Amino acid sequence: MNNSLGIISAFLGGALVGTAAALLFAPEKGEDLRARIIDLLRKKGILCTEADVDSLVEKLKEDLES
Repeated sequence: MNNSLGIISAFLGGALVGTAAALLFAPEKGEDLRARIIDLLRKKGILCTEADVDSLVEKLKEDLES
């Protein structure tokens, strides 16, 4: 049972990162895109601020550049 939970968590984490990366590469204004990310996360029950999204964007940029 614990192994299944780990697999599900890994899948959901990968899906979230993949979705964020896809949104970041979409041809859309950065401000509009960040608002969309915040709305999407709020619909999923994840509360975050614009500063949280900015931090996520910077982290993803660093990960993609390395």
